[in-house]
Amino acid sequence: MSLAKSVVTGTVYRAPEKRFTQNNIAVSGFVLNIGEREEILMRVVSRRNALDEIVSSISKGDKVLVEGRLQTATVKMDDGSEKRIYEIDANTIERMGEGSVTNSDFGTEEIVKFESDDMANELINEDEIPF
Repeated sequence: MSLAKSVVTGTVYRAPEKRFTQNNIAVSGFVLNIGEREEILMRVVSRRNALDEIVSSISKGDKVLVEGRLQTATVKMDDGSEKRIYEIDANTIERMGEGSVTNSDFGTEEIVKFESDDMANELINEDEIPF
């Protein structure tokens, strides 16, 4: 399910990773911890070429602000329990404290799965991605 526009701030939990779709469209993704006292993890996905520079310049531990479209889904685990997954399709990413904003109106509806164990470890297993 896709929700309305959202703005979140947090600390980069896992460094950005860049992949390419079958149509050679670059897709960058990283995991953001939006919780202050406990870990609340959210995957951030960017399909915009204009965001490549800012995404490649951030690293684990950086504080960032992300604006985009929030997507949620509930998946059923092997043990029968349900798990809610959060992902934000980023329109704007800003490193907090530096004032550098990158924005783009370019978009695509193509979905990419990140197969790296680093991205999927603890947050989302590849089999659990419903969108």
